[in-house]
Amino acid sequence: MNMKKKRFRSAKPDRTLTIMALIPSIMLLVFVYLPMPGLILAFKNFKVVDGIFGSEFCGLKNFSFFFKSSDAATVLRNTLGMNLIFIVMTLVVSVAVALMLNEIRSRRTVKAIQTIMFFPYFISWVVAAYMVYAFLNQQYGIMNSVCDFLHIPRVAWYADSKYWPFILSFLYIWKNAGYQSVIYYATIIGIDDSYYESAALDGASRWQMAWNITLPCMKNVIICITTLAIGRVMYSDFGLFYQVPRDVGALYATTDVLDTYIYRALRVTGNVGASAAVGFVQAITGFALIMITNLIVRKIDKDSALF
Repeated sequence: MNMKKKRFRSAKPDRTLTIMALIPSIMLLVFVYLPMPGLILAFKNFKVVDGIFGSEFCGLKNFSFFFKSSDAATVLRNTLGMNLIFIVMTLVVSVAVALMLNEIRSRRTVKAIQTIMFFPYFISWVVAAYMVYAFLNQQYGIMNSVCDFLHIPRVAWYADSKYWPFILSFLYIWKNAGYQSVIYYATIIGIDDSYYESAALDGASRWQMAWNITLPCMKNVIICITTLAIGRVMYSDFGLFYQVPRDVGALYATTDVLDTYIYRALRVTGNVGASAAVGFVQAITGFALIMITNLIVRKIDKDSALF
């Protein structure tokens, strides 16, 4: 009995963590694992009256809907290109912010900066889209008012697609860099102070400490987050690419990505099978990219690999 009581008492601190993990575990089960049988729709000529499993099998016909489309190359280029830009730029900015926060000695200042940078992460893209529209509206927007003040021509922001890779990149970094910088800053805090004390005794500068101590100690976390991001390189933030450009057709050359393409195809044609096929390609490609990236990392540095 005494042993059972001891085990029960020792398990008490873990119960809180277990309860905290229960809700995301249920969400993962409901929204990720339970819908998996629906992938069979990618190989079916789906009809509502027949249901998912009763619909006629059509092989790879649904996959040709996208890959034979004239828009396939543009959509793939936008999806891969923009996501790679997001991964690189967010990594650079968030690591730089974390390093700068580490140099600030006032805890209040650090907390204030973290709160300000973390806040955009909780703003809906719908709200952000209206904020952007207030800046870029051709007639009443703040940016064109500044153009008038500087006596330069107004810009038709929602009619010219060449500006949007920069606008979308800025918005993605604005929304996500603060969140990632908190993770990197937490990693920096966990580094043993004795490393810095030894480096200071050897006359190392703050930059040398950051380059030779901080960044190497952050390596595993950076690789982990980057690998997971690469696994979702075929997915896009739907709100960013659909809500912010306001689904304007003139901007499709740079704002149309797989997720928005699937949404419009499903809304216009109602072809559930073709939409499921593109989603299936996204999932398989993401899985393959994670495996390949992890394999490369494992060959370079086994300790930095995810598995």
